[in-house]
Parts: sequence; structure tokens; C-alpha cells
Amino acid sequence: MANSKLILLILFFFFFFFSWAAEALHSQVRQQNEEQEKDPFVGVNIGTDVSNLPSASDLVSFLQLQKITHVRIYDANPDILKALSRTKIRVVISVPNNQLLAIGSSNATAASWIDRNVVAYYPETLITGISVGDEVLTTVPSSGPLLLPAMESLYNALVASNLHQQIKVSTPHAASIILDPFPPSQAYFNQTLVPVIAPILQFLSKTGSPLMMNLYPYYVFMQNKGVVPLDNALFKPLTPAKEMVDPNTLLHYTNVLDAMLDAAYFSMKNLNVTDVVVLVTETGWPAKADSKEPYATKDNADTYNSNLIRHIFDRSGTPLHPETTSSVFIYELFNEDLRSPPISEANWGLFYGNTTPAYLLHVSGIGTFLANDTTNQTYCIAMDGFDSKTLQAALDWACGPGRANCSEIQPGETCYQPNNVKNHASYAFDSYYQKQGKAPGTCDFKGVAMITTTDPSHGSCVFPGSKKVSNKTKEVVNSTQASDAGEKLRFKTFNSIKISAINNVFHIFLAAYLPTLLLVLL
Repeated sequence: MANSKLILLILFFFFFFFSWAAEALHSQVRQQNEEQEKDPFVGVNIGTDVSNLPSASDLVSFLQLQKITHVRIYDANPDILKALSRTKIRVVISVPNNQLLAIGSSNATAASWIDRNVVAYYPETLITGISVGDEVLTTVPSSGPLLLPAMESLYNALVASNLHQQIKVSTPHAASIILDPFPPSQAYFNQTLVPVIAPILQFLSKTGSPLMMNLYPYYVFMQNKGVVPLDNALFKPLTPAKEMVDPNTLLHYTNVLDAMLDAAYFSMKNLNVTDVVVLVTETGWPAKADSKEPYATKDNADTYNSNLIRHIFDRSGTPLHPETTSSVFIYELFNEDLRSPPISEANWGLFYGNTTPAYLLHVSGIGTFLANDTTNQTYCIAMDGFDSKTLQAALDWACGPGRANCSEIQPGETCYQPNNVKNHASYAFDSYYQKQGKAPGTCDFKGVAMITTTDPSHGSCVFPGSKKVSNKTKEVVNSTQASDAGEKLRFKTFNSIKISAINNVFHIFLAAYLPTLLLVLL
């Protein structure tokens, strides 16, 4: 009998030990998340209307390669959430518009959604937010009354799981919910939407959640050509005479995005809300369109997104709130080639679905986002889908008039195998591209070539681009190793957090209960 009581007592103690260990683990993960989120970040949206979308595991490997630390997805894709497990990548998941009714009208449905899409993955997968619907007030206004009930139900389910401090609940809005946006001091929310927006803002204030806004200077420029200078939309340096000045505050605006952000802050202030920050859930610039959108070009997309990244990492805030720099999610990671017209809808991506750059961002020297600079270590290779005759003609030109070094693709040489036109053309194209200093237009070959950031070298075959940067690559590898060591000092991995948490609780457990346990044993 005594032995049975002793066993029960020991089991009782161990039950509390593991319960406290789990709580300590969640607490340390929460603290790590809060420290990380203090700094502004640049993330990317991941749409999936892509014909050759990488698998979830390949997608996450690509995100890690590009040093992308924050992503937003438009659902709660289980494959992506599993693949993100035990990485440092933070993710905002979404409730699609067509699920608002079910979640907003049933606490049980909301709790089930949280259990299935959050609790099942957290904290191994670092879910930081839930975006409820997308531009509901402007795209499906009849569903507007469902927004707050859905947000509250999801929040209450997070509270029940003790995750409400780590994971924020909000809903993304289109910029058009704000009227008279310039000057920003005169901006206000559309009065017909205030009955829905005002209580949502109170909810955001109470829960410490951000106001999610989809802000596109591209559309502001297109709708106000002749009034808004292109340079202002693209974050280009302006002379004082070209800066926009708010006559009521005398604040100077050097770019459209800051003006849009301050318009949101002034609109909230008009409803007596001053403690909610703005999170830009979408912004970007299309790289291609039809003749109706002549400013959707690769150069403008490169300029906008490169300057946007630089602007966020400068932490300069806005004229109204210089102390607060909003984080942004660029729209989007991949070109969604399956989207319906216009053409621009399929050309917002930083990359094609095969992970090659849609254009080359110039972001070196402003942080580690996108592996510093997508113009570094680029190669020119043959595209898929072209017949051998077309590729052979381009190969002949590269090795002939183009004077590319094609010695390594001759029989018996290191790059002869695999012996096919596509492989040989890729080597010749890259030789020409590197020889021309990777100048614009030198990787085209009548449309059969493309630029890639993935080294096409294989086996003993080393492509010209790899040879050219071999010393630099060695330095970069060493510097990356040093950087990783620094990261290990600054941020604990999930496993180390878990071990640390359990060790801490184990010591507390021993200190508190070992004397009692010894007395029982004696």
C-alpha cells in the first residue's frame, strides 16, 4: 500500500514537472518572439497561383537561402506550415473570406480552426499572426458585419490555448477605405464603413494587434498621373521643391508610402485611436503589363522594391511618427502566372516559380534580406521549352561571333557531359554573360536564355561565373560562418530553448519538492 502511495506521489510530481516545463517553453518562445518583433522587418507574401510552384520543402529551403525571415500566406496550408517547423521563419496565416461566416457565427468552429491550424504547429512553427479575410470591406462589403465576430472568436480560442500574447489577430484593408488621403492630416475613414471599422479598431487596441493595410503607391500614381510624380512613388531622392507638403502640419513627404501610412494614422486618430500601429500586409510594383500600364516595368519594380527595403531598414519612420517604422510584406514572392488578366496581375513577383529572379533587386549593404543582393553570383543558362535547333543556333553564335570560351564543352572536357544542346548552351551562355561583365541584355540570345541565382555547376564541371567569383565565394562562406556563430549567440534554437526551459524548471522542481520527497521516502 505504501509503495502504491509513493508511486502515485511520484507520478503526481512528474505530472506537474512536465506541465511547468511546457509552460516555461511557451514563455521563453514568447519572449524570443517579442524581442524579434521589436525591429521592423521586410517579409513576402506567398501566393500559390503558380504553375510550377516548388514543393513546400523546396519553398522553405529557398526562403532560407534568400534569408527571408517573415512570410504571409493566404490560407493555413498544412504542407507549408509543417515545412516551416523548426526554422526561424515567422509566418502570418490567413482565414479566407469564404470561411468568415462559419467562424464568426460559431465559437466551436473558431476553436476548431485554431486547434487545427495553430495549436497543431506552434511553437515549432513560428506563427505570429492571423489575417482574417482580405479586403473584406471593399471586395465583399456584405460580409463586413462578420469580421469582428470572427476576429473575437479566434482571439478567444487563442486565449483558451494561452497563445493570445504571441499571435495577433487582425484583418487586411484596402487603402480605399480611407478617403481624402492627401494631405494626410485631412484623411478619414469612409463614413459608411465606420460602424464596422470603429469597433475593429477598439479590438486591435485592446489586444495589441496592428491595423493591417494593403498599400500600393503604384495605384496612387496611376490614378493621379500628373499630380503625383513617379519619383515620389518610387522612393527616389527629391529636391525640396518636389516634396509633398501637408499644409496643415507642414510635414514634408518624400514618398507616397509614408503619406499613405500617415493618412491611416490620422484616420485612426479621428476615431480616438492612437495606440495601434500599421502593418503593411501588401505593397509592391508590377514588372510587366500591357500598353494600358506603361509604368509596370522591371526597372520600376526593381527601383520601388529596392528602395522600399532600404527605407524600412533605415528605420526612419514617417514624418508624423518618425519613431515608428512599419514592417511590410512585399507582394509577392513568385509571379502568379495562373492569375486572370490584366497581364500585370501575373507579374508582381520577385521571382518566377522556378526560383529564378524576375528582375534583379539592388539591396546590397542594407541587411541580409534576399541574400544581400540578387545581382550577386548570377548566371546565364538556357531556358526550358525550346527545341534543340533553336538552342543550337544560339550556342553557335555564342561560341562563334560571341567569342565565348567553349573549350570546356568539347569532347573529353569537364563540361561535355551530359552531352546535350541545352547543357552546352547553358555553359556557353554563361561564359558570354560573365565575359561581358553581366551587363544588361547580355543574357538573352533571342529569348532562349535566362538569369538564375542558382549555380549551374555540376560534378567536376564548374561554370564560368563560379570560376570568376571563387575567391569572393570563399570569403563570403567564411563571413557567413561567422555570422551564423553570432546568430547562435543572439538567438537560441528551438531545441536549446526547450532544453533550457526544462533545465530551469527541473532545478525549481528539485529545490521545491526534493525535501518533501525525501521525507516521504524516509
